[in-house]
Amino acid sequence: MADQQHYDAIVIGAGISGLYQLHRLRQLGMTVRVLEAGTGVGGTWYWNRYPGARFDSESYSYSYSFSEELLQEWDWSEHFAAQPETLRYLNYVADKFDLRRDIQFRSRVSAAHFQDTTNTWDVTLEDGSRFSSRFLITAIGPLSAPTLPTIPGVDSFLGASFHTARWPHEPVSFEGKRVAVIGTGATGVQTIQEVAKTAGTLTVFQRTPNWCAPLMNAKIDAAEMAKIRAGYPELFKRCQETFACFIHTVDPRGTFEVSDEEREATYERLYASPGFGIWQGNFRDMLTDRKANALISDFVARKIRQRVKNQAVAEKLIPKNHGFGTRRVPMETKYYEVYNQDNITLVDILETPIERITPTGIKTSKTEYEFDIIIFATGFDAITGSFDRIDIRGTGGQRLKDRWKSGPETYLGVLVEGFPNMMMLMGPHTALGNIPRSIEYNVDWVTGLVGYAKDHGLTRLEATEAGVASWTDHVKSLGVGLLSNEVNSWMTGINSNVEGKQTRIIARYSGSAPAYRARCDDVAANGYQEMALS
Repeated sequence: MADQQHYDAIVIGAGISGLYQLHRLRQLGMTVRVLEAGTGVGGTWYWNRYPGARFDSESYSYSYSFSEELLQEWDWSEHFAAQPETLRYLNYVADKFDLRRDIQFRSRVSAAHFQDTTNTWDVTLEDGSRFSSRFLITAIGPLSAPTLPTIPGVDSFLGASFHTARWPHEPVSFEGKRVAVIGTGATGVQTIQEVAKTAGTLTVFQRTPNWCAPLMNAKIDAAEMAKIRAGYPELFKRCQETFACFIHTVDPRGTFEVSDEEREATYERLYASPGFGIWQGNFRDMLTDRKANALISDFVARKIRQRVKNQAVAEKLIPKNHGFGTRRVPMETKYYEVYNQDNITLVDILETPIERITPTGIKTSKTEYEFDIIIFATGFDAITGSFDRIDIRGTGGQRLKDRWKSGPETYLGVLVEGFPNMMMLMGPHTALGNIPRSIEYNVDWVTGLVGYAKDHGLTRLEATEAGVASWTDHVKSLGVGLLSNEVNSWMTGINSNVEGKQTRIIARYSGSAPAYRARCDDVAANGYQEMALS
């Protein structure tokens, strides 16, 4: 059709995945169009501009590793970089590799339909623009579909209100303002500790407290950056070897294989060390043995009680429905000390539920509050939500949303049977962990598959029913015995604000990243024989 633009490949999303995928497909000599809903590159780091947004993986382990020149040029200013610095970095990458010329901004994809007769994808934007391509690659991220709470009157508030993932591009002042934050997940924690510095009053509405641990961030001076740079080969090698691609690796000892004194000393050392060490570098049985998990949970609970002066408030901040590390652990900087400030109020909405949002504030079952600003730190329709928001249809017009109604079924977390030539980056059932490390592998594997198709004159790449069943069963079996899969969280596909997302599913691969890569490498080494190629 005359009004339809044709490409070898269309990539949805210009975040960390989409940028690198564009770079790699160009190296194959392909014509590529990246369709991006925002006005700039960066994905997560473009959309999430809320106060306090920053890495909780070490900045230098979050860098792209594919370009030695890029590694030598870029200086990180902090061990855990804040959002503005990360966005600058991703813009630098886009400029360095001249990526923008193949990216179309303000282009939200509304539909993608596979055409059986031509083995191509038809892609439609919200504005009606149409594209077609041989290959469709989704780089839409596991946490990119924000959700507002299903509270009556959510649109009635006359003051300023923001979802953290749709934060305005211009600064928001909290000076002297009456501010509400709804939500105490990782985003809520970062937001609360920042807003509390200047707000006139801050009222935190908490449904589920989370186990938080100190980030221990610090500046990086020129001498330390030079040392980090010299150590990049070892650092990336270590990330390749660890369970989840972080620089931290699981302690090979069991919780009960050491003395009480040594166990306590280990907990203290991890609590005082930077980053995810206390989550990713703890005793090997912490996430599988209830008694082991109870001990680390008790330790962190004691820390919360020490840091929060009002013990009634401290108890509200200690989770009672899940153990430490069984949900994603928010990293914090003086978060618990916020609740020692006179201008901060914590409202437990399990005790006093929010009945409605009013034009002037929030009404609970007990009190009516007036606010100038309401911040929704209410998270995302995770992992499958970003796919659900696009009308994706495969062979015979089958909808991906219907196909995944009872939970995702994938081949290697990359392909779906009945959806030929569609590859997912960081989709369900891939090894998540330290996201950029996983992304680079994911992109390289997809690039290898597309390159193989190009070299062998193949026009249709498809997962088989047997391949999908085998991989999905494998992913489910890896989740058996993990305490985290007994907990309601975004990692088990739960979102009380989304219809049909109230039943736990196995939405992520919970084996080791090295084992995941070995399996995918094996498939590639055998010429993708497990797939249907034609």
